Amino acid sequence: MSRFRIVHSTGFSYSHQVTASYNEARLLPARNERQFVISSKLEMAPTGTAHEYLDYFNTRATQFEILEPHTELTISANSLVEIRDSIKPAPGLNWHDLAPEVVSSLELTDAISQTRRTAPPGELARFAKKTAEKLGPHETAMEICKKVFIAMTYKHGVTGVHSVATEAWSAKIGVCQDYAHIALGALRAAGIPARYVSGYLHPHVAPKVGEKVIGESHAWVEWWAGSWYAYDPTNDIEIGERHIVVGSGRDYDDVAPLRGVYAGASESELFVSVEITKEA
Repeated sequence: MSRFRIVHSTGFSYSHQVTASYNEARLLPARNERQFVISSKLEMAPTGTAHEYLDYFNTRATQFEILEPHTELTISANSLVEIRDSIKPAPGLNWHDLAPEVVSSLELTDAISQTRRTAPPGELARFAKKTAEKLGPHETAMEICKKVFIAMTYKHGVTGVHSVATEAWSAKIGVCQDYAHIALGALRAAGIPARYVSGYLHPHVAPKVGEKVIGESHAWVEWWAGSWYAYDPTNDIEIGERHIVVGSGRDYDDVAPLRGVYAGASESELFVSVEITKEA
């Protein structure tokens, strides 16, 4: 069991004063069987009216509006989370039993549908289907994640927030968001319901208590083969005590940390910083 404090600060700088902005943030950690949220708080400057709710995918979302002129909007999420060992036994559902479960569940139907971001390249879709002919759903999912890990090179600056799986796979370069989208496309092509998971990963394999480190948002996947099973294809590892979940959805668009619109003739620039400290 580990306890982490995450301070995620983000926002927009505007080239000229804007008169109002309307925003939605997904920055607070999820409450579930593996995560006990001791405290979590979202603050904004300038201050505004805010409303927190659980969205369609059960992710904590905060809508807020700033109705005074401003040239910068800053949102800070400060959370303390206790993470329990989360590695689960491998789910053992076979293909014959998986198919009827998918069609009878709206949650699984959503998770098996491709999106614009996850639609896989033909080469990878064929690999996924061929692997599924030889292995069970869970084993197929593991092979897909390992193939993505081996084929891809992790590098910032080549892909962007709007990139899709086919673009990143063609370049064989990307970041965690790309790895997740590529893996999701292949999993769904094989007939395995799968979700995009957004959160944080402490960058050190053996974090030191009390040491504050620079982190960043992270993404991984989870698939259904009798139960939900999470895996990190970017690092080729199971989800453990260093992973902190914020939310999940069909792809990045369902769990974007911050999005908004504003009134005013101005350009905006996003800024982000994440600090993670292991406290116990």
